[in-house]
Amino acid sequence: MSAVLWPVTARITEVLDIANGTGEQETAMRLLKVVEEAGEASAAYIGLTGQNPRKGITHTPRDVADELCDVIIAAAVALHAFSAVPSAVLDAKLHAAAGRLQARTPQ
Repeated sequence: MSAVLWPVTARITEVLDIANGTGEQETAMRLLKVVEEAGEASAAYIGLTGQNPRKGITHTPRDVADELCDVIIAAAVALHAFSAVPSAVLDAKLHAAAGRLQARTPQ
C-alpha cells in the first residue's frame, strides 16, 4: 500500500472534520461517498465495455483505474472514523485475506 495513503487520508479527514464535524451524519456521508465512488467505477467499466449501445465506448482502462483509486481513497477516509489506527486495521485484513487464499491454494 502506498506509504502516503495514511498521512494524506488523515489530512483529508482533518479537513472534513473541521468543515463538517464528526457526528453520525458525517460518518454516514463518508460511507456513502465510498458507495458513490464505487458507482462511478462501475459506470466507467460500463463505458469501457460499451455495454450501453446508445452511448458506445465512452471510457478507457485508465478511467476505470482512476475511479477505483477514488474508491480506495474514500474507503480509507471513512476508515478513520472507525479506527484510531486505520493502517493497522487494513494490514490485519490484508494478512487475513492472504492467509485464506494461501490455505485454499493447492500444494
